[in-house]
Parts: sequence; structure tokens; C-alpha cells
Amino acid sequence: MRVASSVIRRRGGKGYARHLVATFGWHKAAPLPESERIVSVAFRRESDDEHMEPVFEWPIPPGANLVTPRGLRLLGEELAALEAAIAAEADVEARKKLQRRQRYVATRHATAEVQAAPENGVVGVGSAVRYALNGAERAATIVGHDEADPAAGLIAFTAPLGRALMRAEAGDMVAFQGREDAIEILAAVADAKVQA
Repeated sequence: MRVASSVIRRRGGKGYARHLVATFGWHKAAPLPESERIVSVAFRRESDDEHMEPVFEWPIPPGANLVTPRGLRLLGEELAALEAAIAAEADVEARKKLQRRQRYVATRHATAEVQAAPENGVVGVGSAVRYALNGAERAATIVGHDEADPAAGLIAFTAPLGRALMRAEAGDMVAFQGREDAIEILAAVADAKVQA
């Protein structure tokens, strides 16, 4: 009869082990198979990577990867710059970081769906939109996820505001932040800056 060492630990340690040996003649039993042996961490060889923080890939946003022509060009430029930086980088950790970013950008570039210029009057990817939010007039351009820059007025179509504006037409009242008529679409035209 074999008793796993975890049972010995639960039942009182070495004293219980001596009891098992005396009662069952455990010292005559066959040794435990390798899979059932417990090895102290102190006697285990550890790799250098075992205690390092896990490194995760850049998360790919769910859904379609809609981009403007400008967005596709920016992804291509970043990919070329990353390839040059990786070739020039001597530090292994810095190179790994650049390679993770390169894999993300390469995936986004390969899966990009370039959107044609949207028709005037209807909000789409590539539209410059003038709208009134709670009475205050504002402007934004709807772009792809990777080219979004809210400070510059470039809103991703996946952002809450972008989702609210998509497919709306000039004159529409759009629900946003729990209000049915929070946004009024004043104008929507194809933005030439993101179409080049």
C-alpha cells in the first residue's frame, strides 16, 4: 500500500510516517513513481526565465479592422520603422519589445479593410463630422482604431462616441450616454486629409 506524501503531511508529518512504516511495513514497499514524488524547491534547477514577469502580446481589438487610406499608410510606415529599429537594436530585451510591437502592427496591416470615402451626409469611417453634443458644437473625424487620436479630433469608429455617430445622417438626433437626443448631426463630409 502506498500513501502519497501529501497524506503524510496532512496527518501529522514524520510521526505519522513512522506509524505507517511500523504498521504496514512501508519500508519494504516499492518506491513511488516519478510523477508522485515531491521534490523540494531547494533541490530543483530553475531556469533564469522562470522568475521573470510574463510578457504578453499586444491585444488585437475585436471586430473588423476598418481603416482609412491614411491609416493603412501609417501602419505601413510604422512597420518599416520597426523593422529598421529591430535590425539596429543590440539589447535583447529591447529587441523583444520591438518584435512584439512589430507582430501587432504586421497583423493590423495584414487584416486592414480600407474604407472608400463615405458619401456626404452619412457618417462613416473617413467622415469629418460636425455635431452638437448637449448643445455645444463640436467636430471630429471618424477613423480606424490604430490611427485614433482624440486630442487631434480623430475618433475611432469603435470608441463610444464613434459608435454613436456611425451611419447617422445630417439632421439626425443620436442617442449617447443614456440620452436619446444627446447628439444632433449637423454635417458629415468625406475628410480629404484621411483619404490620402
